[in-house]
Amino acid sequence: MVQVAAGDAQQQPVLVADEDEQSRSVLAGLLNDAGFDVIEAAAGEDALAVARQLVPSAVILEVPLGNISGYEVCRALREELGDDLPIVFVSGTRTESYDRAAGLIVGADDYLVKPYATDELLARLRRLVRRSRPAIARSTSGLTRRELEVLELLADGRSAQEISAVLFISAKTVSTHVEHIFSKLGVTSRVQAVAVAYRDGIVTPPSEVTRQPASSVRVA
Repeated sequence: MVQVAAGDAQQQPVLVADEDEQSRSVLAGLLNDAGFDVIEAAAGEDALAVARQLVPSAVILEVPLGNISGYEVCRALREELGDDLPIVFVSGTRTESYDRAAGLIVGADDYLVKPYATDELLARLRRLVRRSRPAIARSTSGLTRRELEVLELLADGRSAQEISAVLFISAKTVSTHVEHIFSKLGVTSRVQAVAVAYRDGIVTPPSEVTRQPASSVRVA
């Protein structure tokens, strides 16, 4: 289940994923009052689908999320969307120090336990959103930041295995990104993708070395 609640913020919404409806609604209301747009998800699958489609300004996760845990969601988002997306765990079920450590290890930026202090949560969230670069550098083609990184490496002549090593993602994930790139650009091959990327300015082509004319060189 996915719910959208509108605030006043002129930015991508915050994704709140918690299988407890009451807890989720309370947090969504708090964020709305603070000026954030909010999207709610009750399950890990929904959270991943929403994040992949809309790319939120931040993600707040509970650990239990049905078949896919919050830890798994966090790991997947880090691998697919990169390090710029703020991810915060707010948990009432996994509150021990080793639980918090696990959340940070899989890629979370912060970890709070319930009951949380409202002012503290908002302060931490605002700091993360403010400090983060846009999580997705959207081009007119709708490519995500991670897809842009893969496309740039494709244009550089890198193989799937090399891209996997450079971006620290699995070869399977590279293949998935390539499929998405082809689909969004309307192409069927690497050559076509690179050509469209150069044509549309999505990727900057290698520049030829230019020489300054002699008249522009000053001799002291």
